[in-house]
Amino acid sequence: MMNIYVGNLPYSATEEELRAAFAAYGEVSSVNVITDRDTGQSKGFAFVEMSDNASADAAIKGLNDTPMGGRNLKVNQAKPRGERPSRAPRW
Repeated sequence: MMNIYVGNLPYSATEEELRAAFAAYGEVSSVNVITDRDTGQSKGFAFVEMSDNASADAAIKGLNDTPMGGRNLKVNQAKPRGERPSRAPRW
């Protein structure tokens, strides 16, 4: 099971569109387009979970830097929450 980060998404992209794009590479367990809590508007990124690592690797290689809705997707393996750089204020 691998969790994949999909960035630079067009704000109009739907979970169904992402599921279809990733399903070409293997079984998709879940798709979660991240939205703003207040407005419900997409934040321009999503997470896709695929059931096996070989399919996930193929999807990352096949979909990274490909166009969707006028934007080139950034696709890579999602990092666990604790590994992300902190967003400390830069004063």
